[in-house]
Amino acid sequence: MIKVLIVDDSASMRLFLEQIFAADPEIEVVGAAQNGEEALAAVERLAPDVITMDIYMPKLNGLDATRRIMETHPKPIIILSGNLDQEEVITSFKAVEAGALVALPKPRGAGHPDHEREVGSLVRTVKLMSEIKVVKRWPRTSKGLPSLQIREVIGKEALAQLQVVAIGASTGGPVVIQTILSGLSENFPLPVLIVQHMASGFVHGFAEWLALSSRLPVHVASRNEHILPGHVYVAPDGFQMLLETGNRIKLSGEPPVNGLRPSVSSLFRSVADVCGKNAAGVLLTGMGTDGAAELLLLKRKGAVTIAQDEASSVIYGMPAEAARIGAATYKLSPDKIASTLEGLVRKTG
Repeated sequence: MIKVLIVDDSASMRLFLEQIFAADPEIEVVGAAQNGEEALAAVERLAPDVITMDIYMPKLNGLDATRRIMETHPKPIIILSGNLDQEEVITSFKAVEAGALVALPKPRGAGHPDHEREVGSLVRTVKLMSEIKVVKRWPRTSKGLPSLQIREVIGKEALAQLQVVAIGASTGGPVVIQTILSGLSENFPLPVLIVQHMASGFVHGFAEWLALSSRLPVHVASRNEHILPGHVYVAPDGFQMLLETGNRIKLSGEPPVNGLRPSVSSLFRSVADVCGKNAAGVLLTGMGTDGAAELLLLKRKGAVTIAQDEASSVIYGMPAEAARIGAATYKLSPDKIASTLEGLVRKTG
């Protein structure tokens, strides 16, 4: 049985979530708390496997409660947001930065057309997060690969021709992407395209949260947008984000790939088609195999390919598959990914 602690200041929402979890034979609700202070005591007393955490609560809010729990009794925490306005979504990602694993919208009631989908997503997420026994972090003091070594491996000609960086991530990805972007200098000369698997309604807040720590401008991508050097473009909800000839973004309604839209596979394949060897592909933490085969396609075309290493991955799924099939030129921690990208574009003497 997966032991769940529900934290929410609304009695009706606590009851609603209890009913959702009670319907699954693999989940047991071991307690409920109406604010962060009660949650701290309940975590110590009940030792839950997973915590669902509201954001806005009296006495101690969800952000501060998450910080305290991760400092004292680290547990997998799922942020449940009841209002997808920008402020709450940004606060949700601040909670992810503090150690929560994922942010989801609170499920709507039984009469809503999205009820079953949202309930199913929540239950699946609880089961997945329960398998993460240690919330992983990585040391941020390493310096990455020296630029000389990069030049020796890849060569000056390739360094001079890089045109774009494409990044794909799933569970655990937001903090890793934040780390990579915050490690890039303000004069980083390449556009960066990002597909991050996340619940619908969070992408604009995600982009704003990334912009708080990035020296590069961060945008949610628009249809037919011309990508600019040193700008970051995040795939919007419900579309495949593709790179087209002429360095324009195509937002396609084509079917999901690997069950996902946007998918990392679609982005990487388009980058391979348009840029070939003149690209860098980066595959980060997440469940499944999305993007792994297409990272290999990029490598075979001569592109630089990077997979996150196992030690720093919350879920070593997508990068593990890339490593297994030989798709990654480098296997690196997030801070080393940033310094390696900087090294790749540094001017050769």
